[in-house]
Amino acid sequence: MDRLRGKSGTRAVAAAAVSLAVLLAGLSGCADSQYTYVRDDDGGTYFKVPSAWRKVDQGALDTKVFGDLGSEAARLQKRLTWTVGFDAHAKPSADHLLAPGSLVEDQPFVMAKVQTLTPSQQNETSLNTLRNSSGLPVAISGEVRQQLESSAAWPFRGFELVADQVLPVRDGVRGIRTIFNYRLLGGPVQTFDETAYLSADGTHVSTLLIRCTAACYQKQAKEIDLVAQSFKVKRITS
Repeated sequence: MDRLRGKSGTRAVAAAAVSLAVLLAGLSGCADSQYTYVRDDDGGTYFKVPSAWRKVDQGALDTKVFGDLGSEAARLQKRLTWTVGFDAHAKPSADHLLAPGSLVEDQPFVMAKVQTLTPSQQNETSLNTLRNSSGLPVAISGEVRQQLESSAAWPFRGFELVADQVLPVRDGVRGIRTIFNYRLLGGPVQTFDETAYLSADGTHVSTLLIRCTAACYQKQAKEIDLVAQSFKVKRITS
């Protein structure tokens, strides 16, 4: 009898363990399905976005980031840089990198890039380099900004620095997080949330830029902050 009870008990424990494993697997699957996890080609830079945010066309994004790829300079920059973009808009588009899809339905857009620095760039890199690494001028002189904003070709006006934080150095990786506003010419105030890291060996700059109108940013601040906080660099050497 004791032996039979022992077998029954073993079977019950085994069944319970299987049920628990299935339950945990189901919960894990649900949790994972809430986010899309993204890594660069080398796997050293990574972040996550809500699964509802969709990846935009890579070719269209490259044109937005590098300009006319018929240019040798643009092609060189593309060879040295990994990029990806995700859009929370119902109709994802690389056009939403710097401008809202619509004022009524604007949603967050996130662009990440990992740039391999040339030797001369490595020698000149500073925290201000990181602040400007998205391609939008943040750390520039007042005179340069005035010249830039007086140009009809430049679509932004009224720069406002909202927050600027030097991030703790971890494994030799330095970083900043800067939040700033620009008013789109003839349009609303845009809020940009930028995080950038310099690898410990000084050879790569990894940048995450999140854009939304100021109203959209305030409304979705928690979700945007979660994405920004998830952006990490583990690349210690090239």
